[in-house]
Formats: sequence, structure tokens, C-alpha cells
Amino acid sequence: MSVQSVLQRCAELVAASRRAVAFTGAGVSTDAGLPDFRGPNGLYRRSDVDASRLFDIDAFYEDPSYYYRFHRQLRKILAGIRPTVTHRFLAQWEQSGRLVALVTQNFDGLHEAAGSKRVFPVHGTVATNTCLRCGRGFSAAQLDEFLAEQDVPHCPCGGVIKPDVVFFGESVKFLSESFAAAEAADFMLVLGTSLTVAPACSVPALCPAPVVIVNKGAVHLSYPRSREILQADCDLDDFFTQLSRLVTFP
Repeated sequence: MSVQSVLQRCAELVAASRRAVAFTGAGVSTDAGLPDFRGPNGLYRRSDVDASRLFDIDAFYEDPSYYYRFHRQLRKILAGIRPTVTHRFLAQWEQSGRLVALVTQNFDGLHEAAGSKRVFPVHGTVATNTCLRCGRGFSAAQLDEFLAEQDVPHCPCGGVIKPDVVFFGESVKFLSESFAAAEAADFMLVLGTSLTVAPACSVPALCPAPVVIVNKGAVHLSYPRSREILQADCDLDDFFTQLSRLVTFP
């Protein structure tokens, strides 16, 4: 099916939806200017990055300074990027009352910055941080203040502070909420992900309703043959710029 045909069908499904769910991955953030991890020019392919250490919880416990060298770069990038057409469309859809949940693999907070409220960040977020010793919470701005004076941020109690991002070796967040939303959905939109990172990648397969996938490249989704699955291999912002012309929210 052509991109235009998928676009037209997607507009119909968005307009008819009452319990829609969106599922977003790294492609939604790369359009905003945030580097991805596994792509051809992704973070994990850089010669100065050891992918096995960067988001490994045991490595963080052993030497958190390695992660924080990356975190400082990430915060600078995030300070200079803004939500895209895609982020804003999803926020408007939610505000119409028809998008009931937004499940995201991204931890950058761009969905929230666009105005989305019911967000399930299954891989956590850099917006909040927690002391590993006493459990005290800190905002991103507070963490930045610590990092201005310390290589590794420490709580007043002396414990190391860790961003609330899910590292390998930690449990994902909001998985039961995401599963429940998918199972009750009357339409699901999957954006910017190849659906290869478990267990979050299993969320779309639980949706009993039509699924539209917009992603550059192949997507790994197992589903019953009876379900309507449409895929557009195209640029997200181009797709949503056109979709916003076809859909008017009340």
C-alpha cells in the first residue's frame, strides 16, 4: 500500500478513534535532533562509547562517572531541541479525548514538553532523578546544579544520584499500564521504532484493533492475520504534516 493510501486510512482511524494508543520509539526523537543509539550513525557506533557500559546498571554502580560524561552531553543537546510536528500532533490528539495513552521508549521528555499528559515512559525519564542511598528525588535542574560542581552528583546524604532512566539490569516501568491500554485500544499508532527492544516491543502486538506503523525501515511485529496492519516507510514529520491537514480535532 502506498504512503498516501496509509495516510488516508490513518486519518479515518484517528477521526473515528475513542480509545486510541500511540507507541513511539527513537525515530520520533531523532527528528527533533536527538541522536539515536543503534542506527548507522547512532551513539553505540561511536569509537569513544562502550555500549556495554553506558546503560549497564552494574557498570553504573562501579563507576557512575562514565555514564555522567554522556549525560552532560545529552543535557546540552536537550536544551537546544524542541518537540516536532509529530509530538505536537499527538498532544492535540490526546487533548481531543481520543488518544488515551502514549507509550514511549524515549526518555527525553519531548512528549511532555509538547503537552502530552498521559505518557507511559517505559524506559524511564531524565526529567527526574533519585538518590540510590536514601531515595530522595531531584529534578533535572537540581541535578544540573550538582553536575556544575561534581563529576558525579551526590545527594546531601552522600549517596550517588541516578537519573530515572531504565538501565540494562533494571525493570522497565509502566509495563502493566501499557499492556492494559493496548488491550483496550480501538486503534494503535506505532511511530519511529523497529520494535526490537524487549519487553516494550510486545505492547503493539496486544492491540486487538487496527494498527498503523510509520517508520523508516523494517518493523518486527507479530500479529494475527485477521488484524488490519498498515505500514508507511517514510519521514515522520512529513507524514504528520499531511495528516494534520486531513484531521481536525474538536
